[in-house]
Amino acid sequence: MKKNFLLTMLFLSGIFWCQSVFAQQQEPYHDEIQAFKKQDSLKPPPKNGIVFIGSSSLRKWTDLEKTFADYHAINRGFGGSTLTDAIYYEHDLVDPYQPKQVVIYSGENDIAYGNVTAQMVLNRFKTLFRLIRDKQPLLPVAFISIKPSPSRAQFQPIMIEANQLIKNFLQKERKTVFIDVYKKMLDEQGQMRPELFGPDMLHMNAMGYQIWTDAIRPHLIK
Repeated sequence: MKKNFLLTMLFLSGIFWCQSVFAQQQEPYHDEIQAFKKQDSLKPPPKNGIVFIGSSSLRKWTDLEKTFADYHAINRGFGGSTLTDAIYYEHDLVDPYQPKQVVIYSGENDIAYGNVTAQMVLNRFKTLFRLIRDKQPLLPVAFISIKPSPSRAQFQPIMIEANQLIKNFLQKERKTVFIDVYKKMLDEQGQMRPELFGPDMLHMNAMGYQIWTDAIRPHLIK
């Protein structure tokens, strides 16, 4: 009996250890992606809508779906994600919804988190773009330019260059649009506007999102 008990305890310990290792090895934002799937299972979003994918500037846009309700918007912004994260989860963020358009905001965190160049940001965006277009070659894609966040002022030269590179790339692709919010978020002297942001000077307040709404709406497909 004692031997059997010890064997059972060792077996259970092995299971718990494996579960612990597996949990530690989960990809970043795994739980958020699973939450999207659970949400979809409880209330499936309409097909042929517009999917917004990207980082926390979308995630924190809590009334995005209401703002663009006429377009059947689906907000799939997650965490403080990068383009690399969007690439990894593309099949979860885009494919299930069979959208009529994809709107992307990503790249800002790539620059802020790591020692990356504007060309590297472009290359990552191209990879994401190709993943989307490989399955739907003419699916309309819109990119919201990287915004001028006061807390990341030191990265602005790279962000401006990355915006221009992505804009140039999209101009050569069919059914794409580059939505420039960067210039719209500067004052008449070309300076950043802290009043458009919350206390962290990174995430926008209602004034900032209103600028985005006005800039994005004309480019959405009804």
